Amino acid sequence: MEPGRTGPVPSEQVAALRRFNRYFTRRIGALDDHYLGQDRPLGEARLLFEIAGTPGGVSLRELRSRLGLDAGYLSRMTKALQAEGMVRISVDPRDNRLRMIEPTDAGRLEVKEQNRRANALAAGLLDTLTPAQRDRLVDAMTTAQRLLRLAAITVELVDGAAPDARACLDAYADDIDARFPEGFDKSDLVRPEEVSGAAGAFFVAYEEGRAVGCGALRTLEPGVGEIKHVWVHPEARRLGLAGRILDALEGEAAARGHTVVRLDTHASLTEAQAMYRAAGYREIPAYLDHVYASHWFEKRLRPS
Repeated sequence: MEPGRTGPVPSEQVAALRRFNRYFTRRIGALDDHYLGQDRPLGEARLLFEIAGTPGGVSLRELRSRLGLDAGYLSRMTKALQAEGMVRISVDPRDNRLRMIEPTDAGRLEVKEQNRRANALAAGLLDTLTPAQRDRLVDAMTTAQRLLRLAAITVELVDGAAPDARACLDAYADDIDARFPEGFDKSDLVRPEEVSGAAGAFFVAYEEGRAVGCGALRTLEPGVGEIKHVWVHPEARRLGLAGRILDALEGEAAARGHTVVRLDTHASLTEAQAMYRAAGYREIPAYLDHVYASHWFEKRLRPS
């Protein structure tokens, strides 16, 4: 079970989040058809900002995934921007199934002015606060963004042979190959059949449709599971995502009737050791001879 999923969210917390959303959207002018005083609503302004921020253009497919937009809504906005001469649309020369979009000179000028006005609005808000209050506000917003990112990430059970599962394992292997003094041999990765079906499980974490983490569970013996290859993409670290993946693996182990989970880790992965200890794991003698292991851990599970 993932953290925070142990029961219904209190109504006062739901009300507080909705109250903040209403205040914030009104304060920045999100409800105005002339966002930042320009002749454009927030949706189109944000879309133009995203297009201009991608050198060489971006595919409509990627924009839809990145912004979480309905295909019809995205199509209407891009056509409006194209009709005003803000963007140009073309076919990707490498894949004629993809339509690419990039800003025109006029579009770049509008985004430049949008940035100037947005910076002035933010500076005007911050200027009314003392330096200490600004620091508190920025720290609070940074925390809010981190937690909202974590809240939006899903951890999903996939087949061990799924493309996202193997891509995550490849990235994991490349990552630790650079960190281990002795390097890492990919033949040590779990095989799909070890972490699929009755034998085990594989979880992938997704942020806006992109795989950003993984973890595997396999059965060592009746009642005992082993956690392997807990990994988070560098861009999604320091969010608490590794803990969420670990929690999903433990929940799956308990659901399968395991009463104990074990794992090992390398001497260089000190942050992983700290996370496991904080999650209730205790260090034990070696339970398997593993060339990359120098610390072995175990945790007893509550029945699911």
